[in-house]
Amino acid sequence: METKKVLVTGGTGFLGSHLCFKLQKLGYEVISLSRRPGEELNDVGIKQVQIDLSSPNTDLDEVVKSVDVIFHTAGKVGMWGAWEEFYQVNYIGTQNLVDSAKRNGIRHFIYTSTPSVVFDNHDIQGGNEDLPYAKRSKSLYARSKILAEQYVLMNTDDQFKTVALRPHLIFGPGDQNLIPRIIAKAQAGRLRKIGDGKNKVDVIYIDNAVEAHIKAYEALKNNSINVSGKAFFIAQEKPVILWDFIDKVLARYQLPKVQGRIPYFVAYMIASLIEWVFKAFRITKREPPTTRFIVMQLAKSHYFSHKNAKTILGYEPKLNTDEAIKLLGVD
Repeated sequence: METKKVLVTGGTGFLGSHLCFKLQKLGYEVISLSRRPGEELNDVGIKQVQIDLSSPNTDLDEVVKSVDVIFHTAGKVGMWGAWEEFYQVNYIGTQNLVDSAKRNGIRHFIYTSTPSVVFDNHDIQGGNEDLPYAKRSKSLYARSKILAEQYVLMNTDDQFKTVALRPHLIFGPGDQNLIPRIIAKAQAGRLRKIGDGKNKVDVIYIDNAVEAHIKAYEALKNNSINVSGKAFFIAQEKPVILWDFIDKVLARYQLPKVQGRIPYFVAYMIASLIEWVFKAFRITKREPPTTRFIVMQLAKSHYFSHKNAKTILGYEPKLNTDEAIKLLGVD
């Protein structure tokens, strides 16, 4: 690849940092934009800029106009919180970045979205990109990402080419969300199967997620007619049975398999009651033990067709799921 300047938002995050490292190895000059600095990025000489995208900031244009392409991975992730925080970080932050990119002549914009934008209260088995956005999402995070993805794609034109990627349940070394949550709940004895335990989901290993982002950029440059303004689901080569996957992860950390099961409707009722209590007392700074969205994610199938990612973007996972699990660290 020709040497170019690349801006990665959320460069100190899980996906963002791995993307920074990979792009640098490919010969790009990388700038990380985030709210806080990262020591690992400093160690390899990656330039860092601290900017809050959700606030009007005259410094943003100065950073944006110095680069050739933007990978927007930054965002507020969480199962609970205040809507205003999700809205400001995920939607307003994206809006500010897109507007700055267009003002400054950026031609390529790769946005990291989520499959949760189409997940409502039903199973999704092999769904493709024709699925509509969820109308009644139980997740504030997903609602804010719907708005952000829509804004990115609706701003696509001949001079500003965009693509949205929807990686599902990213895991791997450096993950501070998915695997640590599983391990913590298992160690505390609070992990139970929800439903029949046979639901299938998509997951994606971090290196494969990074590869998909780079493939998306290449395709956006070389095949923009079929890519620009579109969203793509990306994941491993095939879905996993969620609870089998969790058991394999637990075994890697020398923990026993998940024992016990809670019927879906019981778990959903408990989650509804917990949410009611948290809302009644306006508790937003602390996550509840569970939510309706978490219950649905743990009990229902949500996996997707990756045909478009393969045929249009040229993306194929380089590491299969069993091999990826073996690379998880053991504390």
